[in-house]
Amino acid sequence: MSSMSLTVDRSRHAGDDVLMDYRQRRALEAYERAEQKRLELADQHCSLNAPGVRIGAWEKVHALRMPSDPRHPVLDVIAAATQLTLAEVQEEQRIRSARKA
Repeated sequence: MSSMSLTVDRSRHAGDDVLMDYRQRRALEAYERAEQKRLELADQHCSLNAPGVRIGAWEKVHALRMPSDPRHPVLDVIAAATQLTLAEVQEEQRIRSARKA
């Protein structure tokens, strides 16, 4: 009987290890997602990045494209998030529009 109890105890311990590994993996995945988001947000307003890169980072974070209308209200939001002026955002619009043409 004692050998059976040892087997049960070991299997319970092995199950705990699997559960702990799973929890650790999930915690690591959550950390990696948070770190990726932090880096993407930092790219939005890094002064070393060109306006196009900052706006591209904003688009990636929000899964949106910058509108082509130079009077669109979201341009103010983009400018604030990227720490650019509205004129710089509108200039990036013009650059993108010229590339398409």
